[in-house]
Amino acid sequence: MPVVASIKPSAHLAEVRYEIRGALNRRARDMEASGLDIIKLNIGNPGRYGFEAPAHLREAIASHLHQSDAYGHEQGLELAREAIAEQQRARGARGVDIEHIFVGNGVSELIDLSLRALLQPGDEVLLPSPDYPLWSAATILNDGTPRYYRCLAENAHLPDPDEIEALVTSRTRALVLINPNNPTGAVYPRELLERLVAVAARHKLLLLCDEIYDEILYDGAVFQPLAEVAGDLPCVSFGGLSKVHRACGYRVGWMSLSGSHALTAEYRDALQLLAALRLCANMAVQWAVPPALHTAPTIGALTAAGGRLHEARRLVVEGVAASRHLDLVAPAGALYAFPRVRAESFGDFDDNAFALRLLEEEAVLVVPGTSFNVPNSHHFRLTLLPPPAQLVEVFVRIDRVLERMASEQPRRKVASAA
Repeated sequence: MPVVASIKPSAHLAEVRYEIRGALNRRARDMEASGLDIIKLNIGNPGRYGFEAPAHLREAIASHLHQSDAYGHEQGLELAREAIAEQQRARGARGVDIEHIFVGNGVSELIDLSLRALLQPGDEVLLPSPDYPLWSAATILNDGTPRYYRCLAENAHLPDPDEIEALVTSRTRALVLINPNNPTGAVYPRELLERLVAVAARHKLLLLCDEIYDEILYDGAVFQPLAEVAGDLPCVSFGGLSKVHRACGYRVGWMSLSGSHALTAEYRDALQLLAALRLCANMAVQWAVPPALHTAPTIGALTAAGGRLHEARRLVVEGVAASRHLDLVAPAGALYAFPRVRAESFGDFDDNAFALRLLEEEAVLVVPGTSFNVPNSHHFRLTLLPPPAQLVEVFVRIDRVLERMASEQPRRKVASAA
């Protein structure tokens, strides 16, 4: 029998990471298979925590199944695109009509398309650190180079426009924002967005804004759409049903291309070509978009005082405050918290080693901060989706691991000195 060489994957993948569903998650599955009960705080998947999509969205899909057998328009169902365009215009976006709306199988697919339509090999994309790691992966897989700007806890996880501008080179093509932010929960004020738009205007950068958590806000935080601030400057805004409408499994996302048509025409045509190559997005679930956008979002009852998400956030904030090892910038939006382990307790802290110990010793799964492209991170991300009472127990377990790790610190220092 001839010797057959093993199949080698693309070299691109050597730089691609997605630890939200990576090695720690696989270890958690192995532990579950052995009979252990794991508290999973690693992913923002509402349906796995008892949340349901609003009934009127399911009813819209069911009542239109007979109209969903054929391929549809490559940019999406016309009624869905009309509803999205109306929403974007109501938010102040300029130049938006149904020809500038693209519906996809989730925002993840559209992030890839938006970068594939834009980048030449070696082009640079300005990304937040921490970022949602799909943005880094899509940049790399489309022959681009990520350039990271910091969103430090010391600055409430908000970026510094001057630092961003200092990163711009002749190869920089786009500036990516995530607002409300995953993983930090930061919500960007209008004044900051105005400064970031000014940077993009000076350097002719495309603005790409991931706004999938736009309606998930706490304690009076205000979401400011980027497109309204950008005006005639080209801007792609991403949204969808996954988070606000608790319909991750529907895989319905959209992107809206706003700004001067003269400046966006070629890019719009490139997006249409790529959309046509994948034929169309799932047709049946697109019928849920008009009722989702034409009625008040039901997420408000969950994020208001007394609501389940608000209560979960409150208990996370209190759990951090009660620990001598943790601090936190309280999330103003989205579905996550991004606590930090205090450096004075753990000078040589390894966030991956901590997350593994937390999993193996206390059966709690979180995502290390380095998974979000934060170097030397003392952070970890957890979701606010579990039942609030469970989060109280989570912080008891987190503190047990941190106390054990703290007790080991002197012995390590003595050993290294010897």
